[in-house]
Amino acid sequence: MRLVPRWALLSSGCAPVLLIGGWTLAALLEGPAYDPATQTISVLAAYGAAGFWVMTGALLALGVCHLLTAWGLRPAALAGRVALAGGGVSALVVALLPPPRSGGSLHHGSVAVVGFTLLSVWPVLAADRNGAAPWGLRPVPSIAATALMSVGAGWFLVETHHHGAAGIAERLVTSIQSLWPFVVVASCLLRPDNDGPSN
Repeated sequence: MRLVPRWALLSSGCAPVLLIGGWTLAALLEGPAYDPATQTISVLAAYGAAGFWVMTGALLALGVCHLLTAWGLRPAALAGRVALAGGGVSALVVALLPPPRSGGSLHHGSVAVVGFTLLSVWPVLAADRNGAAPWGLRPVPSIAATALMSVGAGWFLVETHHHGAAGIAERLVTSIQSLWPFVVVASCLLRPDNDGPSN
């Protein structure tokens, strides 16, 4: 039996493509009034935004990708798989609770914070400490990934508070969060003991 099914490479690989493609297309539809350096992705997913359906669809697809990847990533510790799946559920809920066109939304913001947190801690929770794990599930890369995502999330909070480059900070941290599952899945599939018929 294959430890990680090959379809997990597709689900994890599609996550960053869908997210980045979604915000890129939604920003183009929004036009020059939208500043990706200072404005967040949530602005693109707000009611009345020109790219509302594009960004909402991208967030829904991202959530499904994370759920599928968590399901297929069998070598990861259960706590990490649950956290990754929770991040996927958070993306689905964020998509279903868009903020208003102006002003904030407590519900949207709260779910986004939960999602940011789960996707930041899942690498360290998924780590296998027995020393024989695939590269992406070893303690040092897992801790480094969690630390990088946490620093990025902190930077985003600082930029949001000071009305600075919140858009850049958010895009950086969400890009890393959406890419790391692909790195982990690829490291699992490259191991010779991941052979056998896929199920």
